[in-house]
Amino acid sequence: MRRGLSFILLTLLVFSASGCGIFFHAGGPKPVTKKMLVTGYDAGQKSCGWRYKWGCFLLPAVYAYGPHEGERKIVGVTSDGTKAKHGTIAADVSRYPYGTRMHVPGYGWGVVHDTGSAIKGDHIDVFFEDEDDAQEWGRQWLKVIIEKPE
Repeated sequence: MRRGLSFILLTLLVFSASGCGIFFHAGGPKPVTKKMLVTGYDAGQKSCGWRYKWGCFLLPAVYAYGPHEGERKIVGVTSDGTKAKHGTIAADVSRYPYGTRMHVPGYGWGVVHDTGSAIKGDHIDVFFEDEDDAQEWGRQWLKVIIEKPE
């Protein structure tokens, strides 16, 4: 009897340690699926709200407009300081904080690293390297899997 109980406990320990813990929930928040408006953006002027300020020494500096008007901007860097790349998502960080993982059908997995003045509520922006690809994506209502950080 004791040997059988030890075997069962050992088996459960191995399964949970190997990531196959089918008997236990990891304890973190469960992923949820939500219908969201998904648009595409790129690092260009139209998508990210910046413009050249001519008259600077040698090359024109880039300045933001909108809520950060007049502040110097580094093109291609998100609001949390990471470099934008495929998988970068802009979201309403009051609802979906930085680090939230999302699976967008037709795009794949991404992580919230950015915000946007027009991104409110259940609207997210997925990053594309090319403006044409972002334009081609357009506006889509999709069922997105959301995994908020702990």
